[in-house]
Amino acid sequence: MNTFFGIIQNNLAILNEEESLHCVKVLRHQVGDTIQVIDGKGTIAIGKIEAAHAKQCAVSLTHKEVMKKPRDYYLHIAIAPTKNMDRIEWFAEKATEIGIDEISFLKCKNSERTVVKTDRIIKVVESALKQSQQAFLPKINEVIIYKEFIKKDTSDVKLIAHCEKKEKLQLKHFINQNKSYTILIGPEGDFTSQEIKEALDLNYNPISLGISRLRTETAGLFVTNALAYQNTAQ
Repeated sequence: MNTFFGIIQNNLAILNEEESLHCVKVLRHQVGDTIQVIDGKGTIAIGKIEAAHAKQCAVSLTHKEVMKKPRDYYLHIAIAPTKNMDRIEWFAEKATEIGIDEISFLKCKNSERTVVKTDRIIKVVESALKQSQQAFLPKINEVIIYKEFIKKDTSDVKLIAHCEKKEKLQLKHFINQNKSYTILIGPEGDFTSQEIKEALDLNYNPISLGISRLRTETAGLFVTNALAYQNTAQ
């Protein structure tokens, strides 16, 4: 059964123009066909197409279920976008499949890219959400200056992954249930010493991601997977 994003109200779902076009013109669904609709806010529904228009497809719902949050923690990764956008899109896709709640893009001193087309990232995570049969769409934020981001962060657990040879604990030491996490992932050239100091002054804890020096997108996926595994194992 094909899955689409839509606005769900009572017993009716409306697909946006892009989803409607894909449903009607690409997959050639017709009136009476059964499809699945998710709204990205926790509702998964099944229904029959009652209006098969390429600009606005309407679905009469026969079953609707409001899902519970799949995780007992909230994960926000703030990451410096890579020069090659394919790599950061790969991270967003895989992190969505594993489980993430929010992604922010940081403009750092050593950033290779300062512009991100978030509408493209949203499409990537929507596709990943449908493929992995999940109900909650991660929040995707616009690029923000590093210093501005760390000043307004109010997470329970604030962590920064950097490569300087200073005292750091393993990520596992900070993982607990029912917490909100923000984890800072720097650009390929790493955070500057000043940026690290600014984070530490605001009570971020420095963490190690192992002995290997990881690429930016690999580091982001590493911490996503670590939290998912640790909380599943508990």
